[in-house]
Amino acid sequence: MTFRKSLLAALVAATLGGLVQSPLAMADVEIYMGSAPPALRYERVPPARRGYIWSPGYWDSNRGKHAWKKGHWERERPNQIYVQPRWTERNNRWELDRGRWNDRDGDGVPNKRDRQPDNPYRR
Repeated sequence: MTFRKSLLAALVAATLGGLVQSPLAMADVEIYMGSAPPALRYERVPPARRGYIWSPGYWDSNRGKHAWKKGHWERERPNQIYVQPRWTERNNRWELDRGRWNDRDGDGVPNKRDRQPDNPYRR
């Protein structure tokens, strides 16, 4: 009986293991393009929503071509700031830096665990 329960538990864990992403499995993907993105499109900014910030639309990359992504609401995160998506030119190539949440001083330490949460000069 105990063997059956442990076997069943192992099967369930193995099945669910494929559904749950571990932090080690997630990786940043760098997007490079040979041409600059087109000019930004005009988007009407909707009225403010309590507890959210507006992330405006941007040019993404889809199969080697620029593709417009509409703006959207992002739920606010305490002690963090939202970094908008942007394209930067490096070595005659354009790199997409996707939007993300970051701690206020950019040191990579979450502010609730940071002894100096607002010191941008600390590294």
